[in-house]
Amino acid sequence: MKLICEKENLLLGLNSVSRSSIGRTTNPILEGILISLKNDKVILTTNDLELGMEYTIENVDIKEEGKTVVDCRMFTDIIRKLPDGEISISLNDKNLLLIECADSKYKLSTMNADEFPLLPELNIEKNISLPQKSFKDMIKRTSFAVSSDENRPIFTGCLLDVKESSINVVAVDGFRLALRNSPVFTDTKEFKAIIPGKYLNEVCKNLLDVDDQIKIGISKNQALFEISNCKIVSRLLDGDFLDYSNVIPKDKETRIKINKVELQEAIERASIFSISAQEKEKKYPIKIYINVDDIIVSCTSQVGDAKEEVKVDMEGQELEIGFNPKYLLDALKAIEDDEIYLDFGSNISPCVIRPTTDAKFTYMVLPMRLKE
Repeated sequence: MKLICEKENLLLGLNSVSRSSIGRTTNPILEGILISLKNDKVILTTNDLELGMEYTIENVDIKEEGKTVVDCRMFTDIIRKLPDGEISISLNDKNLLLIECADSKYKLSTMNADEFPLLPELNIEKNISLPQKSFKDMIKRTSFAVSSDENRPIFTGCLLDVKESSINVVAVDGFRLALRNSPVFTDTKEFKAIIPGKYLNEVCKNLLDVDDQIKIGISKNQALFEISNCKIVSRLLDGDFLDYSNVIPKDKETRIKINKVELQEAIERASIFSISAQEKEKKYPIKIYINVDDIIVSCTSQVGDAKEEVKVDMEGQELEIGFNPKYLLDALKAIEDDEIYLDFGSNISPCVIRPTTDAKFTYMVLPMRLKE
């Protein structure tokens, strides 16, 4: 096998698929990348049996067809550090991969391509198409709220809930919930699928801020994402997701309208005292006191205390409530609007955060109990 390819084009493909190549396995071939040359195309494939990725580079100068497997990280690092320009890649009679560019020459050991697990052929039962930029936005504004607790695996994934004319992406970790909605303009059947959050983030890294479509197909236990010349196959999580539509409070006793940046900066400053330098494992809540004209954000720990005041428009009852500041800040960073609503029931009820002009995003966080 032999090819000549521009570094820029090859590196683009490697950056797309190398993220799925794992580094902790007893089977070295799962750490590899399959390089296949056929006609005028180079097909790069990685597969750790849970996440598989395939990227096709077209219009390549193929001197001799063939295929081989090399260590993905090593190959990617070599290509990345080579000078810009044409790269010649070939397989010699000792099954070593020769990489040449300008005055640089490398030899890389290979593995048997016949032992590499190809991406499965899926029997797609349900599918949907939507603009890449829309789906990218949905992932970025929800996946931060997935759980990292492997003892509750269902919450380590994002729910894709597809209706007739819309799609919801929902993430929950037991303490907070993030929901993003987007309209769908193509006919599709309703379905639900739970994608591991870490794999959905890999899909996100391959999405562009363009109107070009991403196609999402769902089989019995796997999902297929097709993005231009890239294919991604992810396993699905099996189980019952939270009935999120009935968890988000519909009633409120108190509502405030507030400048998002002012609130975010106040919480960031006050939360300096949230984690004690003397008690590294202990986290102190921030306390929010809501009255007619403003809110007071405060935090007290053994090392000191902080107090911030922010002007608000308030409807309803005065309230004092505590939160883990990280959960509030994550939500605020995911919202682009200048002003937001915060809705409260009581000091032990969830807080619901929404942009004032965008009903497509909803964030909910549970409070922390405050000591008397």
